[in-house]
Amino acid sequence: MTATVAVARAPRLRLTRRGRVVFTSLAAVPVVIAAMVFALNGGGAVATDGAGSLETVTVSAGQTMWDLAEEVAPTADPRDVIAEFLAVNQLGSSGLQPGQQLAVPARYSD
Repeated sequence: MTATVAVARAPRLRLTRRGRVVFTSLAAVPVVIAAMVFALNGGGAVATDGAGSLETVTVSAGQTMWDLAEEVAPTADPRDVIAEFLAVNQLGSSGLQPGQQLAVPARYSD
């Protein structure tokens, strides 16, 4: 005589539409939070040379960005130097104020 053993099968997991939405939302929340953190902290770093020193110049009364570019890099095209000054100092325009401290781009510092 052989005995038949009834094997209880686990019910198949059925994921409803609502369940898929909840599951997808729970999976997406950490990704969205990480993206927001990276977006908010992305522009805060400032690069410096290995020694940690950064050469700066102080703007004199009546001095223009063009004058400053010719002073710092007399042999370079002033337009290129001005563009680098704007990028390094994160300036929106080339307007200067007397007494303003500007970081000199690394390639033009001594």
